[in-house]
Amino acid sequence: MGAVAGHAHGPYTLYDLDALPDDGVRYELADGWLAELPGDPWHDHAAARLREILQDAAHRAGADVHVAGPPRDVGTAAGIRRPDVFAVGRDVARAALERQARTYYGPDLLLVAEIVTPRTGSEQVDRVRKVAEYAATGIPHYWIVDLEPRPAVTMLELARPGTPEARYRTRRKARAGEELTAEHPFPIRFDPARLSEME
Repeated sequence: MGAVAGHAHGPYTLYDLDALPDDGVRYELADGWLAELPGDPWHDHAAARLREILQDAAHRAGADVHVAGPPRDVGTAAGIRRPDVFAVGRDVARAALERQARTYYGPDLLLVAEIVTPRTGSEQVDRVRKVAEYAATGIPHYWIVDLEPRPAVTMLELARPGTPEARYRTRRKARAGEELTAEHPFPIRFDPARLSEME
């Protein structure tokens, strides 16, 4: 990452994040430091497929939900995160659009999903750091999606929300060839193998 004007070595602010050129590279801001988010066609394809699957499930369930991803942000105590996929109530999305706001906050989010890019610094962030951050932010459901060796989804659910003891517990792990089923935040059923399929 090139230096940001006036802050060659950090710490950085939201203004610095906003000032970065729109060159297709995505960054998050955590604890005053900018971190480049890895991306590759496989990762991006899986994220797009998951957004489609969740939007379709919400529509079939009649859930008043909006499913999104970058460039929308999620605010946490550490800074600004850019999840691969997330769901908010449609009224929350509408209000954000009217205010021209791009950042959502913990109570607004119903579900967040991160697609793990193995063997990168973001893998540890997705598996450890964001687990703590998203729990503290109060996001009720966090999914960690692995693509190697075959797609799998680990579903985490927030226990003791709204308390300092809020922590995620593993609800279920579904691998390719198995049916992932969830009733919250709306009924969802799909085989994780679909995340790597071309249609």
